[in-house]
Amino acid sequence: MGNGMNKVLPGLYVGNYRDSKDPVQLDKYKITHILSIHDAARRIHSDKHYLCIMASDSPDQNLTQYFSLCNDFIHAARLRDGNVLIHCLAGMSRSVTVAVAYIMSVTPLTWREALKVVRAGRAVANPNLGFQRQLQDFETYKLVEERRRLKERYPSLALADSDLAECRVMLDSYQVMLRQKTICEGKCAMGRQCPTGVCRTGSKRQPRPRRPSGAAGAEAGSAGLKRSPSTLSTTSTASGYRPRSSPAGLYSYTGPTSRPTRSTSGLSVTRVTDPVSGGSAMAVGGTEYSRRRAASAPATPALSPASSPPGSPHRAPHRKPCAWIIPSVKWDDIEDSGNTA
Repeated sequence: MGNGMNKVLPGLYVGNYRDSKDPVQLDKYKITHILSIHDAARRIHSDKHYLCIMASDSPDQNLTQYFSLCNDFIHAARLRDGNVLIHCLAGMSRSVTVAVAYIMSVTPLTWREALKVVRAGRAVANPNLGFQRQLQDFETYKLVEERRRLKERYPSLALADSDLAECRVMLDSYQVMLRQKTICEGKCAMGRQCPTGVCRTGSKRQPRPRRPSGAAGAEAGSAGLKRSPSTLSTTSTASGYRPRSSPAGLYSYTGPTSRPTRSTSGLSVTRVTDPVSGGSAMAVGGTEYSRRRAASAPATPALSPASSPPGSPHRAPHRKPCAWIIPSVKWDDIEDSGNTA
């Protein structure tokens, strides 16, 4: 996570929040477009094209609804010879899920193969189980339609052959890395050291001494101090949170619903305008609190009322589908660039 952004395909990079703020890295990899997907996604650099999606890193967060928006943003940028950075907070789960969905949509790869391609470039890639199930369902029920839609919207085949060839190279590299034990599939046994730090490791606590049995044990127990219940275990049981088997000390929710849930009944798309440069970006999804929090940032003025997203059944039929607004570039220009062979 701390080694900077990683290239997974030509013109496509995955990183974390720190990478998205680092101007040295952005200049080094010539990043022109940034897809930010986390709880408080917002525009940071006025000279970059943004797509901001507010989404949490929880298994019940619906990311499938954003796949088409993200695919359009990434593919249009790459067709214009742009370089796209997809980032969340740690660069492990949400950003990787979006990258995998895009690779599946522009190549014949399955979701497992696409995930291996991303892991070959970024070893810490590890979507949570909920996102993995969403990728599997996306492959089963929606992938054929999404591939057809992209081909109709962007008839150009400029990236098709090169992307497939690059994916085959990455898959071969993944197998080599597995044999060299410099990467893993997230299935390390408990107690073994993971080569990449993706899997859980064994506990370093000393084994607890066995309590003597019989009368001697009863006398010893009454004479000694009684063991008080663990505060940590009591708190964990009461709150419903328990450490999950994943890196970075993340937690999974195992108890009854006690924290606020995110509504995923529909998309919420909000336009954010930069008064200095005149450019704007699109903030997608999130709660009202998240949108107000993003709007309170210095580089982000007050948000305008949300409009209906592309593909919504309530959208007026005469309006053009628009996934985002790019500074100094009209949507028609992007659409035309995708139609050029």
